[in-house]
Amino acid sequence: MELTQNYTPYQGFFKRLSVPDWLYAVVLVIASLYTLNRFGAYMDVYEKGILLLAAPTFAWLGWHWKPMRSLMMILALLALFSVHLYDGSLEMANKKFLLKYLFSSQSAILWMGTLFIFSTFFYWLGLLARSDFNLKLGSILCWSAVVMGFTGLLVRWYESYLIGSDVGHIPVSNLYEVFILFSMITALFYLYYEQQYATRQLGPFVLIVISAAVGFLLWYTVSRDAAEIQPLVPALQSWWMKIHVPANFIGYGTFSLAAMVALAYLLKSKGWLHDRLPSLEVLDDVMYKAISVGFAFFTIATILGALWAAEAWGGYWSWDPKETWALIVWLNYAAWLHMRLMKGLRGQVAAWWALVGLLVTTFAFLGVNMFLSGLHSYGAL
Repeated sequence: MELTQNYTPYQGFFKRLSVPDWLYAVVLVIASLYTLNRFGAYMDVYEKGILLLAAPTFAWLGWHWKPMRSLMMILALLALFSVHLYDGSLEMANKKFLLKYLFSSQSAILWMGTLFIFSTFFYWLGLLARSDFNLKLGSILCWSAVVMGFTGLLVRWYESYLIGSDVGHIPVSNLYEVFILFSMITALFYLYYEQQYATRQLGPFVLIVISAAVGFLLWYTVSRDAAEIQPLVPALQSWWMKIHVPANFIGYGTFSLAAMVALAYLLKSKGWLHDRLPSLEVLDDVMYKAISVGFAFFTIATILGALWAAEAWGGYWSWDPKETWALIVWLNYAAWLHMRLMKGLRGQVAAWWALVGLLVTTFAFLGVNMFLSGLHSYGAL
């Protein structure tokens, strides 16, 4: 009897899964096995492991958050269609209308930025004018930006291999690519909380930080010709990059989201936009959950980074400026969570702390590249 009771929660979860849920999982498994069979010869054992783990991971995400299924289906169709348009030649990017103006990586990423800017505008218009229509439009535009951004990254990945097999790499290797990744992750987590809490009133605040990232991305693209695909420097030619960087930016994205929710909390607690924002309890809960998720992934990323450093440079930790500031970020949020869980930290102090944490995170993310040098200087501005 005791064993049956222990297994009941899991049995209950699987019993709630519908036929579409299982079909979605089966499609993911088939896609992973096909990819392994088709491109396995080009992968090492670690990459094969990551690919096989991707199916259950995204199946779980799709079971818990239904929009993930639609997103993955749309991205798969758009990416495959774009690959078909290229017909094995990078020159097609300037010859075919749909690639030139929509689906080449640079075009898709420009559309992403444009859609995020419009999304920010309509979110704010909806909040200030109390217009549900404009808030919904802002949400639709945000989803559209996510679709175009991820499409751009997937197509950029393919384009890198069209340049040369020795050039091809996952697009998370420089500031241009990780700023796109940061925007995508921050937006996706926001859209998840938007649905979970049935409120779009946080969109105007979260989209501020995403629009700031888009603005930097546009400046960086124009001033440094950053959109050009470059071969990886030797330090980045490692499978560790494929898991370390995304885990890191889940942390950066959720920390930034928490900071903008903290801004909304402070405004509401001061009586500004009081009747237009969610309750302080909801704002506090979103802030806490975002920081918790970010801290977990940032911890994983830091451990992975240490393992990568041992392989690349012969030591787990070297007090490089990037490593040092990553530790400062980790300690900051570890202290925030400790005070929350052990001392019941709430209210304006917690919000101010989360907001100031964004400054620390921004310097670790960007400031180190701008003002300091070290082993991570390959990402310098």
